[in-house]
Amino acid sequence: MSGGRSPAVGRGAPGSFEARARALLARPEVRRNLAAAMDRSALLRQRAFEGVDLGALRAVGEAIRAHTVAELDRYLARWAERAEARGTRVFFAADAGEAVAYVRDVAARRGARLAVKGKSMVSEEVGLNRALEEAGVEVVETDLGEYIQQLAGEPPAHITVPAVHRSRAEVRELFARAHGADLPDDDPARLTRFAREVLRERFLAADLGITGVNFAVAETGSIVIVTNEGNGRMCSSLPPVHVALMGMERVVPSFRELAVLLPLLTGSATGQRVTTYVNVVNGPRGPEEPDGPEELHVVVVDGGRSGILAGRYRSVLHCIRCGACLNVCPVFRQVGGLAYGSPYGGPIGAVLAPLLEGFEARGDLPWASSLCGACTEVCPVGIPLHQHLVALRADAALARAGGLERRTFRWWARAWASPGPYGLLARLARWAQRPFVRAGRIPWAPFPLSRWTRGRDLPPVARRTFRERWRRGEGVSGGA
Repeated sequence: MSGGRSPAVGRGAPGSFEARARALLARPEVRRNLAAAMDRSALLRQRAFEGVDLGALRAVGEAIRAHTVAELDRYLARWAERAEARGTRVFFAADAGEAVAYVRDVAARRGARLAVKGKSMVSEEVGLNRALEEAGVEVVETDLGEYIQQLAGEPPAHITVPAVHRSRAEVRELFARAHGADLPDDDPARLTRFAREVLRERFLAADLGITGVNFAVAETGSIVIVTNEGNGRMCSSLPPVHVALMGMERVVPSFRELAVLLPLLTGSATGQRVTTYVNVVNGPRGPEEPDGPEELHVVVVDGGRSGILAGRYRSVLHCIRCGACLNVCPVFRQVGGLAYGSPYGGPIGAVLAPLLEGFEARGDLPWASSLCGACTEVCPVGIPLHQHLVALRADAALARAGGLERRTFRWWARAWASPGPYGLLARLARWAQRPFVRAGRIPWAPFPLSRWTRGRDLPPVARRTFRERWRRGEGVSGGA
């Protein structure tokens, strides 16, 4: 079984967000499954925080993340020092290439041929699966949703619910085709039991276990892995070597702060007061301990995060990867995460992907938003996502603008800043729009305005400006 991804849809897929979204919109079952799942997630989140002063909790969570990210170098150094004192091998990777090379070297030194992998968005970010398979290491996803997506040849479609867009019937078909199994129905319990039986053999035979990291505790040098399945614990304890990949911003000062962020994460992500498994890993197996890995490696990935730290988008690094902003986003609810072409979908992806991967690759994502602000309202750590999206649109437009466009808008700005040229432009616009006005609207206009009218009507310029009406002594409502 290969962990490779389909080139048709998903990370690295050709085309724009619009093209990928159009392909997904042509699959009505995707929209149906997404809508049902997102509605259920919103209801569960609401129930999870009943009786809780969520505003106060979010304020504390935001303050914790803001403080930690502002002092990130200090907390990362403290965490690394204490982790290494417990026997953990810490490697700081500047980019995806360094992260992948390190893990490949670990696998080669240990002669690994089979890796079992827990959920890790950073591994998707750096393209780890493909790199290991090219080196002759079979990689098996063990999170149930990730495993389903791996069988389908697709990347995760959601930060916390990777196969959210799939029906039970699709899952049964994938299992039956991949394993030649006779599965009589799509009962979830039966499908889960079948996957458990298949994966159990892989856990026992694996040479290498790979996981992500939800939080790293600077006070103790620990890493924390939060899951609802036992696979995270199996990946981190059964194989002789455990490799954990972590974005450099995932550190917290101590368990006191962790106690605030954990309920914010689980309540926002899955609507639970506490998740099924919270694994605190303090290092490799000690000489008198009966189980655990012989080696623990933590790869701390920068991958562009240092650049974000220095700019106005720093608060995007506060994200705790709960996926709540995806669940309420009207755009994501229609197309799902595969349309974004990045491991990070939804509003957080529309901000983070261009910053990490560049405007050339992901510069269209900030426009994949209605700017309704629901993402900011639901974010458990108060990231102003809709404001970042507006700012990124300006940055992307500036990066794309040629010399002629820049000169045109400078001239436009100067004209609109003076009453005379502004009035002249208004009169010219009234004359130019006449062939296109229908029933008080402009349903179609020539290029470049056609890019606007393709999706919405354009209001026409008023027959008389406010100044003209004022000079004639007309009331506010007259002559519109």
